[in-house]
Amino acid sequence: MADIVDIAVSAGSFQTLVVAVQTAGLVDALKSPGPFTVFAPNDEAFAKLPDGTVASLVKSLPQLGRILKYHVVAGKLMKADLAKLGSVTSLEGSPIPLHFSDDTFEVKNSTVIAADIEADNGVIHVIDRVILMG
Repeated sequence: MADIVDIAVSAGSFQTLVVAVQTAGLVDALKSPGPFTVFAPNDEAFAKLPDGTVASLVKSLPQLGRILKYHVVAGKLMKADLAKLGSVTSLEGSPIPLHFSDDTFEVKNSTVIAADIEADNGVIHVIDRVILMG
């Protein structure tokens, strides 16, 4: 198996996220033993942001780091674990609301489109929108 970063790189659908993680200097943290639960927006999720948003975040590393850390939770939480919780606390420190109904698994304002992708140091849940704090 591979770690969270290696899986994101090899998938090919997380190029924007990988560049953001590299720019924010979080690669080593996400390659550490963890474990972590990552709500990973794919490239299509980043494309839904208003024009210029990604470029402005890259220019503001503290804000970029906060947003990226908002997508990460300490511990390896599979979908079944998350279903028992109403929210989780991000590494950024803010709560992330979770919602389950029928076949839908939502993380704040996004829908999980692929759950339980296991990595050596945690688990990835692919989401269809970048989740913003606040």
